[in-house]
Amino acid sequence: MAGNSHAADRAEATWLTMPDGQKLFLRDWPNPSARDAVLIVHGLGEHSGRYEQLARWFLARGYAVRSYDQRGHGRTPGQRAALRHSNDLLQDLANVYKGYAASLGRLPLLLGHSMGGAVALRTVLDGRIEPPAMVLSSPALRTYEAPWLRQLARVLARVLPNLPLRNGLALDGLSHDKQVIEDYRNDPLCSGKVTPRMADFIFRAGATSIADAWRLRTPTLLLVAGSDRLVDPSGSRDFAAGAWATKQLTSRFFDTLFHELFNETETGRHQVLAQLAEWLRRSMLA
Repeated sequence: MAGNSHAADRAEATWLTMPDGQKLFLRDWPNPSARDAVLIVHGLGEHSGRYEQLARWFLARGYAVRSYDQRGHGRTPGQRAALRHSNDLLQDLANVYKGYAASLGRLPLLLGHSMGGAVALRTVLDGRIEPPAMVLSSPALRTYEAPWLRQLARVLARVLPNLPLRNGLALDGLSHDKQVIEDYRNDPLCSGKVTPRMADFIFRAGATSIADAWRLRTPTLLLVAGSDRLVDPSGSRDFAAGAWATKQLTSRFFDTLFHELFNETETGRHQVLAQLAEWLRRSMLA
């Protein structure tokens, strides 16, 4: 969600240490009267503090909310967008999810945006966690990068895995709301970096998730920005086609909206949240 550091500071901050010693920054929006909970997984280059507005939306509907700064992002220490192992983000999510579930005494809903959507989906398809339901917002299942660039990332991931590179994200395509773009550009916790290992992970996680769509066993809402300039929405279309027979997937396409569906101008954002609310209600999760 749009950067708003003073608002995000109202959340409770804690740390969680991964088995390899990496510390992750956790951000909680607790709700003493919560009936359910949701864990939010952010995208490439951003951080958990950008989800304050979405967290408040969930709080108002009886949810407790947790998010965290993924490895190489936000307040989590370490090189930007760097991984020690190709599956680090999947293992991190599994550990954060299980810890949150243990503290709640129930399994939370899982919501992933962009790269976070690919991380969430791949983690679930691998059977690392089994959430009761999952929401994917503009998941990075296919990118616009040329095949030669994807191949180069695969090679560099072996020989120069953490070489700092520009991620090339088209920030003007984040939202039709110019303030969202300005806030992102001025947010010191947002990064324009990527590394070959991170890029290769994103490419492979998206492609294998599309191939494994038939294995989906979790009730899932797929929210797709039809005018997305950051990830190729055809990846979500192909995933939806592959998952159709599972009867677990509900897909909603917003033809004119940009990448950050929860950060769009008010009319578009209202449409997205209305679809989310209706799906939660029908899924008996609200």
